[in-house]
Amino acid sequence: MVNLLTLNSFSVEIKDCSKFSKLSAEYYKCKTNSLIKETKNYTDNFIKDTKSYQDKEWSEEKSKLDDAKKKLKDAKKKVLD
Repeated sequence: MVNLLTLNSFSVEIKDCSKFSKLSAEYYKCKTNSLIKETKNYTDNFIKDTKSYQDKEWSEEKSKLDDAKKKLKDAKKKVLD
């Protein structure tokens, strides 16, 4: 019974699983497939959002690091020449 309630609460995608009996194997397969698809979509979006956030936040620091490396290289060149 707990599985039945869990599957119903996690099923976000609208799929017509109501044509199956709630105690049948087909119903569980239908709900499980819906849950798997929604979970995959959520994780894909989460990964994309995380990557874009990191690129946005770290791009400024990366440019600062590149500038510092360039200044260090120029200073080293001046000292050695």
